[in-house]
Amino acid sequence: MKLTLGFSPCPNDTFIFDALVNHKIDTEGLSFDVHLEDVQTLNEWALQGKLDVSKISYGVYPKLLNSYTLLRSGGALGKGVGPLLITKHEVRNTKYEELQQFVNAVTIAIPGVNTTAHFLFSQAFPTAMQKQFMVFHEIEDAVLSGKVDAGVIIHENRFTYQQRGLTKLIDLGEYWEQTTGFPIPLGGIVAHQRVDTAFAQKVDALIRKSVEYAFANYPLVTEYVKQHSQEMSEEVMRQHIDLYVNNYSVDLGADGLKAVEQFIRIASA
Repeated sequence: MKLTLGFSPCPNDTFIFDALVNHKIDTEGLSFDVHLEDVQTLNEWALQGKLDVSKISYGVYPKLLNSYTLLRSGGALGKGVGPLLITKHEVRNTKYEELQQFVNAVTIAIPGVNTTAHFLFSQAFPTAMQKQFMVFHEIEDAVLSGKVDAGVIIHENRFTYQQRGLTKLIDLGEYWEQTTGFPIPLGGIVAHQRVDTAFAQKVDALIRKSVEYAFANYPLVTEYVKQHSQEMSEEVMRQHIDLYVNNYSVDLGADGLKAVEQFIRIASA
């Protein structure tokens, strides 16, 4: 049986899915038509029900509860992994109240409407209105060029913004952790409800085996990971993997599920 499968070309996702899609593990008769897209595209496709199995932002998950089922393996959740709000302007006082005033007065680049990054930014700055939505890898350049005054960065940009002369205003993940006490649900893997429950469970188990295979061979960075991360050094690829792939990627566990439930409660409210 063949299923459509979508995930991003970022090192954490290709690291997780490499063994599965390249048959380095026994896929037990399943094969996959793979689509590598940025997370905002995957979110939009999920809203359309396009793929059988997909990586999505938890920011869009509350809108998918009636059409997709969350799998336990393959996602990104943890502590210290959240998006950062950065700027090239010199902001001397970054106390939260003063920071709110600054953010409300400037234009902010956000990596997609339905992303977890947008959700976390909106939690921290609910009255900020001057938002511009763009693909995540364009945000650093938009801030540097003055197209926007500040931006929310995710993925590998966390490791490069300081080298380009940008300054962190706030870690939006830390804000979530401090205000809720839960780890941050960034992205999860979902199966469309048209997929038979038994097949969805098999996919979940295979993703877990794929992650475990990747960890067993780490710190090897495979050619599959490299070919989709051509502009990154291996050091940045490993930083990316180390940050976003962890025990929660193997299995959400009770803590992870509680964090997701809290996220849904807040988002629904």
